[in-house]
Amino acid sequence: MPNSDPTPPPASIALTALDIPHRVFTHTGPVHSLEQAAEERNQYPEQVIRSILFRLAAGEYAMALIAGPRQISWKSLRRHFNQSRLSMAKPEEVLEVTGYEVGAVSPFGLPTALPMLVDQSVLDQQSVSIGSGVRATTIFIKTPDLLRALGAYQSGDFGAV
Repeated sequence: MPNSDPTPPPASIALTALDIPHRVFTHTGPVHSLEQAAEERNQYPEQVIRSILFRLAAGEYAMALIAGPRQISWKSLRRHFNQSRLSMAKPEEVLEVTGYEVGAVSPFGLPTALPMLVDQSVLDQQSVSIGSGVRATTIFIKTPDLLRALGAYQSGDFGAV
């Protein structure tokens, strides 16, 4: 359901506090696919950034930002974290760790800081849309502003070939 609440979504509140320019966009109905989201946002699928939470160990998590249809490379992530095992966080872990439901996850407005990985596919875009913390609502942001707002992050090629 679209965000009919006039209160800005959590990610927008966090970005405003950081004085980061951005724009909130709310879809008129439910979003069922990446392609639909991109089309309604007048973007390419590669401009729709997914924020994915990974469980590294008990109570230890990291978030990866990756562009649209690109998939995460498990091998690259394991190598990056020097771990033989890691997993995608379960929906209940995502909610507990980020405060957001799957499908609305944002790297901003989190209850506690997480290690952030930014895939090269994100850096290849001039502007992107990211989760806002509210389903069917997104944040439009220029990539340099996204990176400035993230503060500490690690970039690399975390996508599957």
